[in-house]
Amino acid sequence: MDKTGKNKITLTKLNIMLWAVAVIAVVVLVFGFCHTAKTSSARLEVDDRIDVTPTIITSMKQIGEWEFLSVNDEELVDTIKRGFLRDDKLVRIYYGKLSLGINMHDVSPRWIRQQGDSVLVALPKIELLDKDFIDEARTKAFIETGSWTDADRDSLYHRAYAKMLTRCLTEENIKTARENASLQFGKMLKALGIEKFAISWQE
Repeated sequence: MDKTGKNKITLTKLNIMLWAVAVIAVVVLVFGFCHTAKTSSARLEVDDRIDVTPTIITSMKQIGEWEFLSVNDEELVDTIKRGFLRDDKLVRIYYGKLSLGINMHDVSPRWIRQQGDSVLVALPKIELLDKDFIDEARTKAFIETGSWTDADRDSLYHRAYAKMLTRCLTEENIKTARENASLQFGKMLKALGIEKFAISWQE
């Protein structure tokens, strides 16, 4: 199994969304400047705090599915049919890629809010983003003797599927995905000029 960690993140999508949110932040900041800048004979006062506006919240939710860890796996499964003169054997190798992340459409109504000078964020739980993770085009028949039906092959497929879930959807991998999510979401908040924040997870 080839496990990739913090560097295996969907960077293209992340960069696009960071730019989009940053642009919104600049617009909000300029708007605030125009309305709060006060000149006197000696000084200029500017309120440069960026509030978490409905527009910014909507932009974050529009990210949709956000991958924070992908795990490549391969499983060898087999089955045997006992015969009078010989045994028939079917051995297949399955390859899969499991993507762990969050779906921003699943956030709760008050998933992000301000408390004093801090922003509190509650992210949805880490989940398997794509349940169709086995690449059937790469499936190999390692050994195939005798006659086998589609039902026999389907049985092997489902056994391989269950093995991949058990091997890859572990507490350790979920923890790693959470750490990656906290890191990347923190970068997004800092791009908005928000330095004080706390990230928690919905159950």
